Amino acid sequence: MRYLVAGAGAIGAYVGACMSRAGEDVTLFARGPHLRAMLQHGVRVLSAEGNFETHPRIVERLEDAGVVDVIFLGVKAHSLPQLVPHLKPLFHQDTTLVSMENGIPWWYFQLGADAFPGLQLERVDPGGIIGHAIEPRRVLGSLVYLATEVAEPGVIRHIEGNRISLGEPDGSKSERSRIVSAALTKAGFKSPVTTRIRTEIWVKILGNVAFNPLSALTRATLAQMVQDPGVVALVRSIMAEVEAVAAKLNIEMPISIDKRIAGAEKVGEHKTSMLQDLEAGRPLELEAVVGAVLELAEKVGVAMPNTQAVYACTKLLARNSAKKS
Repeated sequence: MRYLVAGAGAIGAYVGACMSRAGEDVTLFARGPHLRAMLQHGVRVLSAEGNFETHPRIVERLEDAGVVDVIFLGVKAHSLPQLVPHLKPLFHQDTTLVSMENGIPWWYFQLGADAFPGLQLERVDPGGIIGHAIEPRRVLGSLVYLATEVAEPGVIRHIEGNRISLGEPDGSKSERSRIVSAALTKAGFKSPVTTRIRTEIWVKILGNVAFNPLSALTRATLAQMVQDPGVVALVRSIMAEVEAVAAKLNIEMPISIDKRIAGAEKVGEHKTSMLQDLEAGRPLELEAVVGAVLELAEKVGVAMPNTQAVYACTKLLARNSAKKS
């Protein structure tokens, strides 16, 4: 099997490096200083589980990757509209795309949705660019539970976690999900195949909508937010609003808000990906993670005053940060 990681940032480069170390045929697509460092030195991983260095194939142009069997979409959700129109030359009849983005994925209402089938969220897929470029049958959903960061160009620090759940959007079991799961397992990940990927997506959204924008506003780690009485009260209110939206989609949360907060505290002194992006001067993954849930809330008639207030403040922060950079 030939694998491509399209977007070898903190998560993508780590996944690609682990797969390369396990002997998989994997290519990483990257740009800028990170690309140049990996071309020169390979990918270096710093982890409590053991440091290592590996030298997968690295490309600066997507077309240089050639036709592949599986593409891991490693870019942030807001970068997908620019990326996916260039992927078609890499497809063969059965090429699979593994969606790794946070938030509500663009395919959520395309295939297998019980509620609002065919709904397109503009804040996730503006103008339907992603949906038109990627046939729904090619999509394999995933949820990534990893805490990683780019310590310096070409160097990935693995902080916590090794789980990547996979699931077909329609809830079926498939041979391709078994194959990808086996490759990830060989690379050292826990990679269960679930028939309830939609429910698991909302469990992750529950945390992301609350913690990511608040971390950008406060510059706080997960542990700091959870241990602050005022902030954790706001986290609970936002999570309750997210639960109300999920309920309109017939999603019953398998985990309580208390347990979701306890899970975040267990991760410890970790900066969310949104805070990492803010500090690095990168665009924030705000629309797919928070804006899309607010857009959906309007459609299903759920008020989200706490989420809306935090979203508005974070959006202003993002605009001001963009002006400075």
